[in-house]
Amino acid sequence: MWVLLALLSAFLLGIYDVLKKISVNNNAVMMVLLFSTLTGALLFVPPVVGSVFFPDFFQSINLYVPTISVHEHLLILVKTLLVLSSWILAFTAMKHLPITIVTPIRATGPIWTLIGAILIFNEQLNLMQWLGILTTLIFFYLLSTAGKLEGINFRKNAWVFFIIGGTLLGAASGLYDKFIIRKIDRLAVQAWFSFYQVIVMLPIVALFRWTKPPRKRTPFSWRWSIPAIGLFLVLADFAYFYALSYEGSMIAVISALRRGGVLVAFAMGALLFHERNIRQKGIYLAGILAGILLISFGS
Repeated sequence: MWVLLALLSAFLLGIYDVLKKISVNNNAVMMVLLFSTLTGALLFVPPVVGSVFFPDFFQSINLYVPTISVHEHLLILVKTLLVLSSWILAFTAMKHLPITIVTPIRATGPIWTLIGAILIFNEQLNLMQWLGILTTLIFFYLLSTAGKLEGINFRKNAWVFFIIGGTLLGAASGLYDKFIIRKIDRLAVQAWFSFYQVIVMLPIVALFRWTKPPRKRTPFSWRWSIPAIGLFLVLADFAYFYALSYEGSMIAVISALRRGGVLVAFAMGALLFHERNIRQKGIYLAGILAGILLISFGS
């Protein structure tokens, strides 16, 4: 069951990535991120408040959010800081790079998660998993050659480093999720994580936007896709945390399956944004995903 939930999360994440690209194109990244996180937080107000006044009802519909300790709140706050750091880098990179470049780079996340799982959770690699890592890295290098055809030098382009940094932080967040989901109720994690996102984003927006003179600010344009980002992320994370809560679920496999969402993002991005070298980048993306599948089957 946890595998199916991971695949559902992957599909929802693919749509989520496309919505991000639509939202940040020629738009103020920090404002987009603030309003999308606000949407996600608002969705959790009814379950949190309702769990206090109508606990039996919300337990009956599996949306009960239990009370948690101060220590557990601090653990969730750490997750929030990790994820927001990843998002700020990824959203900014998404604004400046083609989605058909960003999504394959994001697809390498399971490699870094797997390496972390080896170091932290003592998960062991077999021959198939090593082949998967090697395959992914080879096609990641080939992807960099496709980027050069569009004037994107992976070694010198700052936005490439942004998306790589965001991917590494995302992998760290995945490992941290494995740690806290065994200690804290999954709905409590998701609900309070959504609230803390807004609390942390407010001073960040104030620092990076409102301290600038108006003429230096990137204009903000409201788009329907901005609240949709929050909605699809909540749905994707709901399926993700549910998968992690299953006894015996493996973070390396779940992370690998979730990256299948890049197929949705890549295909829709190619159609919507009319980007170049789609066939070549598609082949390299397929190679990266083949490596991820080898890692999954090896697990």
